[in-house]
Amino acid sequence: MWTADEISKLCYKRFSELPKRGKPEPGREWTLLAAVVKCSVSPNQEKVEVVSLGTGTKCIGRSAMSSRGDVLNDSHAEVIARRGCIRYLTEQLLMAVCGQGSTVFCQGEEMGKWKVQSGVSFLFFTSHTPCGDASIIPMMSDCQSQPCPPIRSDEIIPNGTNEKAERVNLKRRAETQTDGINKHPRLEEPEKSEDELQCGGSLVENLTDSPAQAPAESPRSEGENVLTNVVLKQRDNALTQQSLQDIHRTGAKCVPGGPEDPLQPGLGYHSTGLLRVKPGRGEPTLSLSCSDKLARWAVLGFQGALLSHYLQGAVYFSTIVVGRCPYSHEAMQRALITRCSEVTALPAGFTVQPPELLQSSLEFAHSQAQTEHNHQPGKGRVSPCGAAISWCAVSDQPLDVTANGYKHGVTKKALGTSKARSLICKVELFHSFLSLLAVTDKSHLPESLRGKELQTYWDYKQVAQSYQQASLQLRSQAFPLWLRSDRDLLQFH
Repeated sequence: MWTADEISKLCYKRFSELPKRGKPEPGREWTLLAAVVKCSVSPNQEKVEVVSLGTGTKCIGRSAMSSRGDVLNDSHAEVIARRGCIRYLTEQLLMAVCGQGSTVFCQGEEMGKWKVQSGVSFLFFTSHTPCGDASIIPMMSDCQSQPCPPIRSDEIIPNGTNEKAERVNLKRRAETQTDGINKHPRLEEPEKSEDELQCGGSLVENLTDSPAQAPAESPRSEGENVLTNVVLKQRDNALTQQSLQDIHRTGAKCVPGGPEDPLQPGLGYHSTGLLRVKPGRGEPTLSLSCSDKLARWAVLGFQGALLSHYLQGAVYFSTIVVGRCPYSHEAMQRALITRCSEVTALPAGFTVQPPELLQSSLEFAHSQAQTEHNHQPGKGRVSPCGAAISWCAVSDQPLDVTANGYKHGVTKKALGTSKARSLICKVELFHSFLSLLAVTDKSHLPESLRGKELQTYWDYKQVAQSYQQASLQLRSQAFPLWLRSDRDLLQFH
């Protein structure tokens, strides 16, 4: 049985083996890391394999969204990793349909449907607590930085209304209550760059047959993950008994039309349990927080609407592992599980699937805290890395580096062309799905795709009836304020 530290070490190693392009400048730039790990269990061995990895901290504003589906709206690491995994699952389905032997899927009982093989499961790793509700946690004296830093009051331009100005003043007063952050020592081995590495292969760890690859730390018992959860809960209980002065704050804003944060100093700054949108510099975004998206995936699966046409059931994360950072098991439980735990009346193939929550003791070398700790005077201010990296275990072009929603380094002249598109933007994933459709024999098409005249991305999403029904139940029972993209932004081919 793997441990949380083994999973984090595997993901950090995969990142260290990628080329330098898109990585943060050491000692000056920081980023977040997330990954999807495939676990394969057989009678003789257990293997864990990183199948998708993402880095990033940025989102684009509403006005920068494209009706062509060619821009990445949300480039937070968690979202990048999940979108890369959709690329991976699409290729695995194509291999299954073509009889080439998928390592993930086998034929289901329904015509044209596939299911995850017995013994195969997926877990999610993130180097930092997801932004949004899960990151609103008690602040300790040895606290670290946050994944979605709040926009400070001097970065906000009031819109002229008395109400807005008052909230800015509230925010400014609240921000003066706490100051200063203590840094932790580095816990992870320094990265060794390998610029010439080929990125087409996937990194696999065999936990039973390869003792030479085992972590340097002392081996842990199989029950350690359970023990870790007990210790984390005990720590949370101890926190509530202390005289806490403040909480970690998230830059994610409450969705319009719902309750707002009180913005009072200290513990009264935030309300908990609310849907939030990620911050943009100057204008709002439509991107829900990573806490909200992870909670949604625990009900709808992370495969999305398009792939649900081909799948007998949704694909869920069995476990979520968080790297060393400010962390509260209670907040993670509240944000990712409790909010959706009462959702009922889901269609066949969908269920509320709460993941196991674990934390690793290993910190990401390029976290904000470690970057600030290693920062040298005169080297410029510490800032988030502007690029986002996607890597996934596919046969063609596994590496994709972007900035501002487009391919990294693209010229203005190329904007609007295929050269500028990320391989994980909506239109590219749609085209991959259409390629899957093209190789599927008409007699083996899923029932939901037969006899229909479908053209646009919106069309194919809407006829995924079971997925749409599950989404409707989730919105009506748990997330009625969930923001939806304008239909005009989804009418591309």
